[in-house]
Amino acid sequence: MTHLRSFSLRLLAAALAASAVSLPAFADSTASVGGASFVNKGLVGVGRIPAGQRDRFGETFGSGSGMSIDTAGWRHDAGTYKGSLWLLPDRGYNVVGTTDYRPRLNTINIEFAPTAPGAAPTAGQEQTGLKATLADTMLLTDDKGADASGLDPLNGVRPAAGDMPVLPQADNGKLALDNEAIVRLPDGTMLVSDEYGPDIYRFSADGRLMSATQPPAALVPMRHGTANFVSDNPGPGAAEPDPKDPETGRQNNQGLEGMAMTPDGKFLIAVLQSATRQDGGDSASTRQNTRALVYDASDLAHLKLAHEYVVPLPVFKDAKGKTKVAAQSEIVALSDTAFLMLARDSGNGQGLKGEESLYRKIDIVDLSGATDIAGGPFDAADKPVAPKGVLDPSVTPARLTPFIDINDKAELARFGLHNGAPNDKDNLSEKWEAMSLASVLDPKLPDDYFLFVANDNDFLAQDGFQVGAPYKAEDGADVDTMFLVYQVTLPDLARK
Repeated sequence: MTHLRSFSLRLLAAALAASAVSLPAFADSTASVGGASFVNKGLVGVGRIPAGQRDRFGETFGSGSGMSIDTAGWRHDAGTYKGSLWLLPDRGYNVVGTTDYRPRLNTINIEFAPTAPGAAPTAGQEQTGLKATLADTMLLTDDKGADASGLDPLNGVRPAAGDMPVLPQADNGKLALDNEAIVRLPDGTMLVSDEYGPDIYRFSADGRLMSATQPPAALVPMRHGTANFVSDNPGPGAAEPDPKDPETGRQNNQGLEGMAMTPDGKFLIAVLQSATRQDGGDSASTRQNTRALVYDASDLAHLKLAHEYVVPLPVFKDAKGKTKVAAQSEIVALSDTAFLMLARDSGNGQGLKGEESLYRKIDIVDLSGATDIAGGPFDAADKPVAPKGVLDPSVTPARLTPFIDINDKAELARFGLHNGAPNDKDNLSEKWEAMSLASVLDPKLPDDYFLFVANDNDFLAQDGFQVGAPYKAEDGADVDTMFLVYQVTLPDLARK
């Protein structure tokens, strides 16, 4: 992501300052934002990795909570693209509680023959345009090289030491990680965001923890007046936390779900999945006002909070007419004031009883006119920016413009996919949580990119194996890792 051509930050901010204009959910459509055009040319490829795939350690492959394409190695020859990407699984198979799963990163080789925008794929090959093959698996360890764990940290806290803040710790003494997003840097080191902290970790090229960044106090989960990172997903035989939910800070399982580096490499943006507890995050209907943290990335070992904004998450009505908020699952940074954001509903899709998703969309988020609250009173846990979900009148939120509707029936149908019944392998699964960009590498289309979107299959497999034991997902679920690839035009205002 850091190898993308830099946008003119000043001009992009000026263009985005105008009112956002909605676009219809249709292929080859344009989102016009302050005179700048963002074009969705539609779905151009689909690929799968089988649910039963094992990684290099013989355990069930962990799908995509985060993704980063190796843009430096991206090649195009005779209509076919080749390269690799890094796919980050989360804390392991945990449908009935967390386990001592060792956090890891998978390297995937990809070969991509896109379908022309709007065209029909070759019959019988609708979902083979992207071939994804596991190439390697690397463990992520703590700063001493010891194994980390996917276990819920319960009441465990690793004390602060040196430059390291207090960190989540499982009962077995291991660093507890629930990885959600990744930025792979040119030197091979990587930044990983997690749910438990929520923290931002920097790992070496061989997977060893180098440094950690804790967000402002308003985001740190607190129970009984102290930091407590449990997410209410106890491991086997473990008790639930008291209280079940944090009193302030990030809600359970709603950490730094989205994170991306700006194309110029100067800023890192991380977004909380939904509002903090004190900002309405204690209810599914009031958790709309989440936060985007923009860090100065000039010193990766000591990220410095430069800006902070309120981002209003999309709101929709469920099948019963109740108001719900679509939590965000991933972002792609376009500048330090603009990013793409994937937001979705929950509880619906292949492998679950709910068949049809009501909301899965990618929006353009404009921060340029929003109030910067970094370092102010709202960074303290006792000063909500949106008590009961109502935004403080002194704060102007970011603006959202619809861009891509992942549930677009016509687009899915071209590739043999659907949203809703029948709830089979061609019905999209619930959790779409990973995005990354790669250039189309066409001099005639210098602003065109492939937007890769991947799901988190929750390790749902019928022949699963993890932490030394076999398992079988409930309800006969065998959920493949899937990739959807869109062709998009993103404005490079530096030439305009």
